[in-house]
Amino acid sequence: MKTGRVGKLTVAVSLVLISVIVLKLMFVEIDEDKKAVSGTLVKNKQALSLIPDFSSIPNVGQKKQAFFDYLRPSIRLQNGIISDERHFLQRSKQHLKDGLLLTEAELYRIEKIANKYQYSFRGINTDTLDKLLIRADTIPESMVLIQAANETGWGSSRFAKEGLNFFGQWCFTKGCGLVPLSRTAGMSHEVAVYDSVEASVASYMRNLNSNAAYSLLRSIRADLRAQNKQPQASELVWGLVNYSERQEAYIDELLEMLRQNKRYLVENHEERPSV
Repeated sequence: MKTGRVGKLTVAVSLVLISVIVLKLMFVEIDEDKKAVSGTLVKNKQALSLIPDFSSIPNVGQKKQAFFDYLRPSIRLQNGIISDERHFLQRSKQHLKDGLLLTEAELYRIEKIANKYQYSFRGINTDTLDKLLIRADTIPESMVLIQAANETGWGSSRFAKEGLNFFGQWCFTKGCGLVPLSRTAGMSHEVAVYDSVEASVASYMRNLNSNAAYSLLRSIRADLRAQNKQPQASELVWGLVNYSERQEAYIDELLEMLRQNKRYLVENHEERPSV
């Protein structure tokens, strides 16, 4: 009888041990699955697109219109900000011409605008403000739209989808943006990442209005202003010759895109000035 009881007890203990081992194995598998999900799978997961999937629009015309309509509000917002800066500088210039002293608030804002467009000066006078006005000026909407379409392949590029970068702008601090997959050996630049479409457009416009590489664009625009003419994309685009290593070929491509996409560059079939 004792032997029988011991045998039954041994069997019961064995079953318990087997159950514990099975449960441990199950938890190990579950834990490994969790590690896979939280590690390998997420790490290999592609970044989600931050913009609409324009390439999914089958009709080419509708795709182009959708891309332009998506960017227009941000372009108009930034041109509005620049236009306000410009009008303020013109008023301040008139105050000086009238023999008035500028207020502390005016002087502060003039310095703030000058810093934005990387313009340094020793003193504020009408000549200073004239030179600053060459930089503080709007960019034709159609030129911005066409260049964004060219640089991103109508919004299909990795940099537009993941970094809201519509103009191929670079940054030079490690980790500041997205590393180009085809970056030349020895190069250290990255493609800048922006928090919003507005930030991307603002950075692009500030670049054109301050970088020495685009002094020709600013000169062409200032000459047109002096003639009381509204700067047009087809005229200012020549000032982008240094935007691409392709130079003249790049300009020709932009001009052709302006010509081919004229119908999509207007809203409600009405031309809108660049302010």
